Amino acid sequence: MEGKTVEQSRVVMARSMQPTDANGYGNVHGGAIMRFVDEAGGAAAIRHARMRCVTAAVDHMSFRAPVHVGDLVTVTACVTYTGHKSIEVECQVHAENFITGVVTHTATCHLVFVAIDEDGHTIPVPPLILTTDEDHERWAAAERRRASRPRD
Repeated sequence: MEGKTVEQSRVVMARSMQPTDANGYGNVHGGAIMRFVDEAGGAAAIRHARMRCVTAAVDHMSFRAPVHVGDLVTVTACVTYTGHKSIEVECQVHAENFITGVVTHTATCHLVFVAIDEDGHTIPVPPLILTTDEDHERWAAAERRRASRPRD
């Protein structure tokens, strides 16, 4: 199975937040952001594996700043680690106020995906090829997160 670099699977998705994404005060629901993160992360995992992938775990997600109706939310997702059948993806979330141009780092989280066959059984994924110092640092951090995750 041929490996892929981080850049080969990087995904950037953006969308403008609408009133249906928010509460009565104009703040976007965390769940709307989390769904968008899952979509972007899943796209990066699928792009890496070139097979169906499903979410297996989401690490801690803290919201550092609110997102408002009308903001452009951008999620950048990149593969940070691959195991035999799993792929960890880092998602960084930024919100841009279209009027002021101010961009705010809203959240960063890590998701774990597994590749599955047509019957829903997990299958091996391609290895990740690390090409930069940042790739190696993210891999080392992912190994530490992996070691601390509960095993079910």
